[in-house]
Amino acid sequence: MLVLATGYFEHPNLLGVPGEDLSHVSHYPDEPHLSAGQDVVIVGGKNSAVEHALSCYRAGARVTLVYRRAELRPSVKYWLRPDLENRITAGEIAARFGRMVERIEPDSVTVLGNGEDGGNRERETLPADRVYLLTGYHPDFGLFADIGIEQDEESCRPRLDPLTLESNIPGVHLAGSATAGRNTSEVFIENGRYDGEKIFGDAESRARAEQRYGSERREIGE
Repeated sequence: MLVLATGYFEHPNLLGVPGEDLSHVSHYPDEPHLSAGQDVVIVGGKNSAVEHALSCYRAGARVTLVYRRAELRPSVKYWLRPDLENRITAGEIAARFGRMVERIEPDSVTVLGNGEDGGNRERETLPADRVYLLTGYHPDFGLFADIGIEQDEESCRPRLDPLTLESNIPGVHLAGSATAGRNTSEVFIENGRYDGEKIFGDAESRARAEQRYGSERREIGE
């Protein structure tokens, strides 16, 4: 038996824009005090981006949050959302909603309005000493394909037996967020812990695990 529980943080969702590979650009949050006194652009609108924006602000950075949607995702943690919204209202953190990153330079980020819902297409250049592209992560789909695991073309969700988490390859099982394709937020600590029972348990424990898993859901987010 082979169990793939690879997680997903090793593979960030890339924007594919010029300058994404510059040395001051990161797809992972780091020590916020490194940003003290600097202009920081954080791209994303889920929990990682919101939390790091607040941390960098409190460490003394001048923070601008850029997000492609018109507002934060509903899944942002209930204690983070009002904190960020209050900082934006007070002018302590700048926000650019409905904006896409067009390019990254050594000292700036150029953003463009996405034009959705009649929005503008205005271009703006933001000062940036540090840039954090916190746009999510995904499992190693290439590894799964190399093994021969079938995946949904759109969601990249692997083909699995829901009761045993065995893939279309006999003896190869997946566990944790690796089972969810691009929808990695479907699996988290509270429900992912049942995967061991599904893979290694008997029929009764598997059925019980599936029932518990189904009772613990959360909105798509991060």
